[in-house]
Amino acid sequence: MNSNRPDLTDEDIGMRAFQLRKAKAVERATERIRQGLKADWGMFTQRDLADLNWLLGELWAYEKRADWENLHFSKLTGEDVQHMLEQSRELQQEGAHNVVETLMAVGELVRSRSV
Repeated sequence: MNSNRPDLTDEDIGMRAFQLRKAKAVERATERIRQGLKADWGMFTQRDLADLNWLLGELWAYEKRADWENLHFSKLTGEDVQHMLEQSRELQQEGAHNVVETLMAVGELVRSRSV
């Protein structure tokens, strides 16, 4: 029996590990936002949460790990999350522009609440 897996490359393993780390980071950030918003969390729809998770994943991929760890998502307000949802939807549109600038702005929004 051949123990090598020719159908699975190191690149595939690396990409999967990246996706798993990203998913865990997004899950933790989302939970912190939920805890911070308390009852206001209920105002968001499933689509809102999917869009928020997508944006958080993009932000995690963009931010330096040390910077990500210093973001205090529990300090965000409902208005902040609404603004983030608008940004998420704009970025998900085909032909979206200013992706880096938008992610920088979202990061700055979270950082401004982290002080």
